[in-house]
Amino acid sequence: MKFKLEVTDTLTKARAGEITTDHGIIKTPIFMPVGTAGTVKAVHQRELADDIQAQIILGNTYHLYLRPGLNTLELAGGLHKFNGWDKPLLTDSGGYQVYSLSEVRKIKEEGVTFRSHIDGSKHLFTPENVMDTQRTIGADIIMAFDECTPYPCEYGYARRSLDMTHRWLKRCCDRFDHTEPKYGHSQTLFPIVQGSVYKDLRKQSAEIIASFEREGNAIGGLSVGEPDDEMYAMTDLVCDILPKDKPRYLMGVGTPINLLENIALGIDMFDCVMPTRNARNGMLFTKNGIINIRNEKWKNDFSAVDEDSDLFADKNYSKAYLRHLMHSKEILGSQIATLHNLHFYLWLVNEAREKIISGEFYEWKNKKVKQLAQRL
Repeated sequence: MKFKLEVTDTLTKARAGEITTDHGIIKTPIFMPVGTAGTVKAVHQRELADDIQAQIILGNTYHLYLRPGLNTLELAGGLHKFNGWDKPLLTDSGGYQVYSLSEVRKIKEEGVTFRSHIDGSKHLFTPENVMDTQRTIGADIIMAFDECTPYPCEYGYARRSLDMTHRWLKRCCDRFDHTEPKYGHSQTLFPIVQGSVYKDLRKQSAEIIASFEREGNAIGGLSVGEPDDEMYAMTDLVCDILPKDKPRYLMGVGTPINLLENIALGIDMFDCVMPTRNARNGMLFTKNGIINIRNEKWKNDFSAVDEDSDLFADKNYSKAYLRHLMHSKEILGSQIATLHNLHFYLWLVNEAREKIISGEFYEWKNKKVKQLAQRL
């Protein structure tokens, strides 16, 4: 993997760059739709590529490990062949999912034992076998195994967890560097900065992660319930430490406003389930603010969801029709809403990129943040 930093904004830390992988080029800043189980919910791969113009999607190691399982994925030739996606893929390590299974997992130095949410069977994730698992899934970018601490989190626990995450990172790198990709394309390992919302821990973690000199770096453990101001403070601190010539990935973030504010702090890559999950519940993100399409006010509104959008779904289907589909629990409603939200997120980061390149990002971002906060 290669990263080329093209432009840095003069009034903020926002950057425009280009990541090159064996499966294609990724223009940054970028948002990655989340394909948890090998599919972005309610969206066909063709729509992802052609209509939404996604450049990279994310798969989830925990879920893919459990189902369909590594044997099936290896026989298929990896996730690219299995799901028919021929562009870049990123897999998370499963650390966040294991963290969320707090009542059915135990964390030790060796790794994490947990019980499957599917059948209750017992499993062990270690830094070594998580590297092997992600090699088998076949993603272009794979993540180090870490512990994602909750919020709030006591300082002592955050300290102990961080030290273990760094020890696990050394084991991840050793395993990764002594194994080979399985499907003829290169793979890249990103370490993850942790430290909860404690500045000294975040600073230390960023310095240690940077010392491993991998091709890219991630920031985890944010967007887990902390106020936005805390998130921005930690991101700002970490971005000042992580190398400028490598991509920075903020995991699990976030709202459209979160994306813009974190782009301004120097983040290049994002993922989040919000645009897809909220779409299925009727929340739509538009250029002028947020719409709850289930509300009565849209019952006889026959205008497009976002009249400025060029997404085919917005041109062909009215707010009234989409509201009808949602209340009728028709699958098409989830499909249209998901297409809309993902298209909006990809439009937003691409527009941010263009504004960074043209030197207009600062004023555009401040104006756009006010618009996006409106409830329509």
